[in-house]
Amino acid sequence: MQRSVLPRQQALGLALATLLGAYAWPAFAGDVQAPAFSVKGVDGRSVRYSDYRNRPLVVDFWATWCAPCRASMPHLSSMQQRYAKSGLAVIGMSVDETGPAPVRRFANGLGVKFTIAMANDEVLDAYGPIRSIPTTFFINRKGAIVRRVVGYIDGETMDVYVQEILR
Repeated sequence: MQRSVLPRQQALGLALATLLGAYAWPAFAGDVQAPAFSVKGVDGRSVRYSDYRNRPLVVDFWATWCAPCRASMPHLSSMQQRYAKSGLAVIGMSVDETGPAPVRRFANGLGVKFTIAMANDEVLDAYGPIRSIPTTFFINRKGAIVRRVVGYIDGETMDVYVQEILR
């Protein structure tokens, strides 16, 4: 059984983060390496960090019930399509506890153009603590976390962050 990512006590924190907007950790010096992970995609296939080695990567923790997460989906899809030829990969890590089938239907309904996987306890611990969603990591080709953003990211800002990791 997957633990709850956002217990009831943290609901206020999510609401506050949503009201205040996204905040980003300052750009890292490039010395924080992204943790390895292995999760199941909503299609049943394994999604492993090692499969994206030497590629810029956006890892977004989200849920179907999260309004700011839903609002971010078109921007993430746009980044995947726009920068795929530059090697960019976007992975949406769902924290939903309903299982992959409803998440897959939800993503298909939105026309999502990037990989959707189910976050497990190991990936949540490795990238956490994930206390609010969406939480998005921007990882460069060397595997360094360049930026961690908590909250909604508008398309223009997301484009700037993606360009940082494409360099």
